[in-house]
Amino acid sequence: MIFIENEGNTNPQLNLALEEYALRNFSTANDYLLFYINEPSIIIGRNQNTLEEINHEYVKENNIHIVRRVSGGGAVYHDHGNLNFSFITNHDGKSLNNFKKFTAPVIKVLKNLGLDAELKGRNDIQVEEKKISGTAQFSTGKRMVSHGTLLLDTDLGEVVNALNVKMSKIESKGHKSVRSRVANISEFLNKPLKIEEFRKLLLEGLYEESEPFESYYLTPEEWKAVHELKEEKYDTWDWNYGRSPKFNIQRNKRFPIGEIDLRIFVEKGHIKDFKIFGDFFGKEPVENLEKLLQGARYEKEDISELLKDIEIKEYFGDLLKVDFIELVYGADEV
Repeated sequence: MIFIENEGNTNPQLNLALEEYALRNFSTANDYLLFYINEPSIIIGRNQNTLEEINHEYVKENNIHIVRRVSGGGAVYHDHGNLNFSFITNHDGKSLNNFKKFTAPVIKVLKNLGLDAELKGRNDIQVEEKKISGTAQFSTGKRMVSHGTLLLDTDLGEVVNALNVKMSKIESKGHKSVRSRVANISEFLNKPLKIEEFRKLLLEGLYEESEPFESYYLTPEEWKAVHELKEEKYDTWDWNYGRSPKFNIQRNKRFPIGEIDLRIFVEKGHIKDFKIFGDFFGKEPVENLEKLLQGARYEKEDISELLKDIEIKEYFGDLLKVDFIELVYGADEV
């Protein structure tokens, strides 16, 4: 395991560009670990509709960064009290959606700090039924990244202010507000801990899982490439906002694998535009399904025929094809 030094950068666009650059370009002979802390920002899941996840006026007034990441899952708030970790490894066909494998060493460190931490639900680390960390994954086919947040001393009031929290998510969790579900690690510690100290303790704890890490500093040429990726992708409106479609049909349902929100524009009986949003985790990009269904008649038989050879679980996780078809074209739930 090689530890990548991000050299104290707190710009979220740059940190996400660094993470993706390392994922796609660093040697497949090694595993890598990256830590980064971001300025106040909302990090949007790959498949989410940005404009429906954020409190746009509040975000603009408070100069909060909005950045889309390459992995699925839901929107999260970052600030200087939140430590982000990222494991970059080979994709062995078994590790994708295996959040336990990558959270186990982190949970061990938290337990050493006296926290009764455990992995709960799909991808959350909790202490006393409160979420202190969320994780997500992304695969290029050969390589994968497993990354997550660790809320040490985040301004949780800003989580509510900056994010538009959907009622479906609140109701499905059986709680009245996001604040009741999320907590800082600092709330469970016997004495205050600065984020720099926490970062050091976490790194030392992860050392115990393997040989001491070698630290790697990017070359000037590599930093130049990271900055180019930032400018070409993570700084752009198209990447961060550009998926909001025109639609006249919306179908939305929360499954065990997460929420799926469909926006379909039908004209003269044919699907002119088809967009899939949600906080699910999948291996294949949903853009493939969107393109497949564009131009089709908005009829259940036609949709089923187009999807007959498609492995739906590759796109959404453990979801049955019949359930997806029913969501695209089925009876509305009362």
